[in-house]
Amino acid sequence: MNHNYYLKSNKKQNQIQIKIGIVAFFFNLIVLALSIVSGLYILLLLSITITLSIIAPFFDIPTLKKNGKLTYYSSLFIAEKEKNGKIIIHGGSLFDYVFVIDKKLNGKQRTNFILQKYLEGLLNLIDTCVKNDNTSVKIKGTTYILNDRTANKIGLKIIKTDFIQKLVLTYNYVNVLISNSIAKRKISFPKMNNIRTFESELNELIERKEFIRELNNKLKNTIANTV
Repeated sequence: MNHNYYLKSNKKQNQIQIKIGIVAFFFNLIVLALSIVSGLYILLLLSITITLSIIAPFFDIPTLKKNGKLTYYSSLFIAEKEKNGKIIIHGGSLFDYVFVIDKKLNGKQRTNFILQKYLEGLLNLIDTCVKNDNTSVKIKGTTYILNDRTANKIGLKIIKTDFIQKLVLTYNYVNVLISNSIAKRKISFPKMNNIRTFESELNELIERKEFIRELNNKLKNTIANTV
């Protein structure tokens, strides 16, 4: 897996996390000083909430991966450990975008790259489940990369996003904003109603496997010819 963070030594990884923690600490320290001077302590509350939302993936995801609770099926496609016959999948987080996406790519190239890695991860997940004779599981996830048409074509059914998920997304709005802006290579405010939750039986994805593979290869060729 070509992920620049995990290719680094443990020492380098720790140094990155320490630097992120220090920057977040001093940023909030400055906001604390401004809050005291202005008397607007809500500024500190907002600052802590936002910075925690932004830096959390840089600590949580490597830890969960190390503990076996998260598995990468591509550099921008992660799955939680199966629970009650269901596998929750995620596209790349802000953490992954920072270390995986080539800064030289333009907005369209980045979007294609993210989608291609998503499809690549989905194929690898299918292959793993088939290999382990675990094809009765359900797949569920939330994304703003796939549109309804593409999702339906690859066998994903759009379902209503539940209240808890909406609450989590609202809390992480700044995180999603930064991720979306990296993906588009410009400031891009995400429309929360464009975020989709989907669910599918793995067997349905297996039936669409060849189509997913063809779309994945098509995107790979498109990226290779434009870089």
